[in-house]
Amino acid sequence: FLADAGYAARPGILPPYRGVRYHLNEFAGPHEPTTEKELFNHRHSSLRTTVKRAFGALKSRFKILTQRPFIPLKSHIKVEVTCCALHNLI
Repeated sequence: FLADAGYAARPGILPPYRGVRYHLNEFAGPHEPTTEKELFNHRHSSLRTTVKRAFGALKSRFKILTQRPFIPLKSHIKVEVTCCALHNLI
């Protein structure tokens, strides 16, 4: 899972490096990543932005995703996957 800097790195959790430039606007113009950690943070930030945009598109099309879950977790996962499939079909 992509996580923000508030989470610790552990198996399955991928947070950015702390104390290193992270936000996309910090890399604008001539300020390209210069170290491996900055490059990782740049790509991490870019991917998180893309994921947020994708979920925003899904939530705007399928209002069930904006509400508090009223079904069991296993079923809710199926609803999300189904919404993704329908979105790609449309």
